[in-house]
Order: sequence, then structure tokens, then C-alpha cells
Amino acid sequence: MSQHPSDPYRTPQATPPARSLPRRDMRDATRAPFTPPATVLTSQPAQQAELAQRYELLARLGVPTVANEDFDDLARDMAEQAGFLYGFINFFLEEQTFVGLHQPPADSGYVIVGRTMSRDHGWCPEVMTRRKALPLHDVHASPRFSGNAVVDAVGIRSYFGAPLIHDSGTVLGTVCVIDPEKRPLSEARRLRDIVINAGTQVMDHIARAPVR
Repeated sequence: MSQHPSDPYRTPQATPPARSLPRRDMRDATRAPFTPPATVLTSQPAQQAELAQRYELLARLGVPTVANEDFDDLARDMAEQAGFLYGFINFFLEEQTFVGLHQPPADSGYVIVGRTMSRDHGWCPEVMTRRKALPLHDVHASPRFSGNAVVDAVGIRSYFGAPLIHDSGTVLGTVCVIDPEKRPLSEARRLRDIVINAGTQVMDHIARAPVR
């Protein structure tokens, strides 16, 4: 990834509009969009306070909460190291917000995802709660994790995610990779380490931003 010491957070000049997750089983060439349930902001004071704290910290660090080329580069590097089709740097705001995203080309035939997703979809909410990595070499191997809206929408078979934890203890979000192919169990530790190292790189990148 190229370095930009004078501007550690480049915002793209023009960000393509985010597309909703289409259902994987749609046969129509237009592929009608899959719209996740609307995000319901939690009414629990503790969770509201966590969200406010997350926003305050990101603002103080000068970290963008929109699509960003440097984060996209980090997501791409992580996905390529793991050999996965998709890579995400994900901030947990009102929605899961993919400030870094790597995915197949639009004409590849694979599902093209947008930049946001409901807070209760996928496995990143579990990573946020656990505050540690979650390796799923085959999501169908565990009944607890196989039933998920994203499984059918994107056709995910493998997921590896790790939390983004600031030195203050605030969990900002996650990094993760997903793929429609399951992985051998023997590869799980190596893939887990790749996403953990990617999370460390993201936090190091954030730390280099000028604090306001």
C-alpha cells in the first residue's frame, strides 16, 4: 500500500453508490436487491454510550467514517494474503460501515456488496462482543453460526474476523474476510493470524493520523 505521509486518510474523489446485498438465488438478470431489516438503534443506555464513545474517539483521531482508499488498500491486502474474495474494515456505527472494502469486479458474477449492513447481520457482532478473533473455516459446521441472513444473501462458507480495539479499550469495529468456499480446518490458525495482523495494521494506521 502506498504511503501518504501528508494525508494519511485519503477520501476518494468520487465514491460509487453503495448497492444493497442481492439474494444469491435470484435468477433475474437484474438481480433484485436484498434489503436487510432496518437498523434499530438500541435503547440500552450502555450501548448508546458505547456508540457515542466510538464516534467521539474516531472524531478526535481524525478518522473518516466513510469509504477511504487507504482502508480499501488494507482490506485488499488482507483478502489477498488470505486468498479470500472479500475483505472488510468495518466500523460499528448506526450501521456496520465498511470504510475499507475489497471484493470481486462487478462483472465477475459474484455478489457485489454495498458499504453498509444492518448491525445484527453477519458474524462481526459476535467479534465485537467477544473482543477476540472468530475463525469459521466452514460456517455450516456450527449450527450457532450457520443461520445468518448473510449466508444466503452472499453464499458465505468461510469467515475470519478480528476486533479493532483502541488503546483506550474502545472497540471501534472489526476486520474480516469472507468467501463462498469453505477452508480446511488445518488452515484456520494461519487465516486467523492474517486477520489479527491486519487488525493491528489498521490500528497502527489510525494511530499515525493527526489527533485533533
